[in-house]
Amino acid sequence: MPIARKYVYRPGDAGVFHCINRCVRRAFLCGWDDYAGKSFEHRREWVRGRVKELCGIFALDVCAYAVMSNHVHLVVRTRPEVVAGWSDEEVARRWLRFCPGRRDQVAASVDEARLAALLADVERLKTCRERLGNLSWFMRGLSEQIARRANQEDSCAGRFWEGRFKCQRLADAGAVAACMAYVDLNPVRAGLEETPEASEYCGVGDRLRARRGRAELAAWKASGGDESSATEVQKRMLDAARGDVERARWLAPVDAEEGGVLGMSEERYLQLVDWTGRHLRDDKAGAIPADLAPVLERLELDVENWISTVERYGSLYHRVAGNVEKLREAAQRVGQRWFRRRDREGCAGVYRVA
Repeated sequence: MPIARKYVYRPGDAGVFHCINRCVRRAFLCGWDDYAGKSFEHRREWVRGRVKELCGIFALDVCAYAVMSNHVHLVVRTRPEVVAGWSDEEVARRWLRFCPGRRDQVAASVDEARLAALLADVERLKTCRERLGNLSWFMRGLSEQIARRANQEDSCAGRFWEGRFKCQRLADAGAVAACMAYVDLNPVRAGLEETPEASEYCGVGDRLRARRGRAELAAWKASGGDESSATEVQKRMLDAARGDVERARWLAPVDAEEGGVLGMSEERYLQLVDWTGRHLRDDKAGAIPADLAPVLERLELDVENWISTVERYGSLYHRVAGNVEKLREAAQRVGQRWFRRRDREGCAGVYRVA
């Protein structure tokens, strides 16, 4: 039975959320569609480009994402305190980039006449400010544009997405870590890629490429390389390295000390995801390396069952993910008497508010 969105997310809520949107019926978002006999691989770039664009407009951070063949995963952090600190002009310019007025108008440009009119309308400006921090409006901006482009390409009309996006609150750092790993390893679990670093349209792939790019640029600088005297091959290598670094710049940082969402460094997180991905593909549980185990323990995660948690994450949790105490707090906050969670044996549990 569908659950009202207000029991998971309310406008103005600060938190981290797992959002999923799935294509309707047989439609393929990306990849090769056997039913249609066509390749829609180019649409992956549509999605990543649009998410990246919206991150520059809304007061939200994308922590992880994965563009699959017929659905999209996003782990998003809402930041109402950021939009509250924007000036009226900043709000107006961002809103007009989001809604430029004409579909053929470049979103980066702003009509000065419309800007002045919006600044003069106090009530409208207040509404725009609220929407620029709203998770539902962020997902609307993503889904609507992709649906229009896909329908135009397919010369058809009607629904492209199954419905409004599904949303799950991640109540603690442990749930965020497990969900981010689950999303980042979706291409590996689906058998589309062998390793996380090979994932082209996925957050962990972007982060690993950026890390490699930074290492290549640092090595070039350490070797005393001079770009003015570099060969054409070296220049292409440097351009590729800079491009790799830029791929992940728009993603939210991992380390909490850098304004991120986890109590671990990006290096540790990438090591954890890489190790987990290889064991998922090998279909064996393995043992968490000694240097990674303390990280999971600090996040109050079950070290011995980490692989199982990531692999079965989608079926373990419902509206809210987190430990039992966090589930109770989340239920109490929205006026519910209980939230459901499945244990690792698949049995549903009901956690009531004391």
